[in-house]
Amino acid sequence: MSGTEADGEVDFGFRRVVSEEKARLVRRVFDSVSQRYDLMNDLMSGGIHRLWKAALIDRLNPRPGQRLVDLAGGTGDIAIRFLDRAGVGGTALVCDINETMVRAGRDRAIDGGRLTGIQWVVGDAEHLPIASRSADVCTIAFGLRNVTRIEAALVEARRILKPGGRFLCLEFSQVSLQPLARAYEFYSFAVLPRLGALVTGDRDAYQYLVESIRRFPAQDALARLMQSAGFERVDYRNLTGGIAALHSGWRL
Repeated sequence: MSGTEADGEVDFGFRRVVSEEKARLVRRVFDSVSQRYDLMNDLMSGGIHRLWKAALIDRLNPRPGQRLVDLAGGTGDIAIRFLDRAGVGGTALVCDINETMVRAGRDRAIDGGRLTGIQWVVGDAEHLPIASRSADVCTIAFGLRNVTRIEAALVEARRILKPGGRFLCLEFSQVSLQPLARAYEFYSFAVLPRLGALVTGDRDAYQYLVESIRRFPAQDALARLMQSAGFERVDYRNLTGGIAALHSGWRL
């Protein structure tokens, strides 16, 4: 299980590494792919990741005046979608441990004319540089599996939420349909690393990303981790047969 520490080591894909090393290794992966990250998301998923992110925003149902903190926010996909829906007074803070991803997201927002209502912060999801009880909603999309200690990141996500605030996690998960599972396994290991090498020049980065999905807790296990972190009314919904799952929890 990714993020579970034993004898000072954690998973980095299928490898075990010293826990203090994982953040540096993950940072190197995203330094390598940041400029082609959005393109690769489209190619890898056939554009389906856009539907998954739309499902997250629909579930969140942003309202005017709400403040979002988006963790591992990368290129700002979730934050910009949130602001488009929240309307007047909505604000978003994007926090990512990788400075190159933050720069890519900020440049993308500026190029798209998004100049107000959004902040960009370089920070670790396990030690957020964000005040307690300051966010109405907190999200993380395809980023939780990359943190060193999942439990610590979940506790931090709850800490920054106001009472009554909501946390949503969109992440690759365990496929529930066997015919789809077999095809997905082949695609993941035989196709994605080669595609990553062709588009970004870094096969190893996408080999890691595939492996990190396999090490991530399954749906029920992640729900239990959220409950252990203090979230209430925890539930989840499978997307595309469980290739991804959308987990929800509240700070009540």
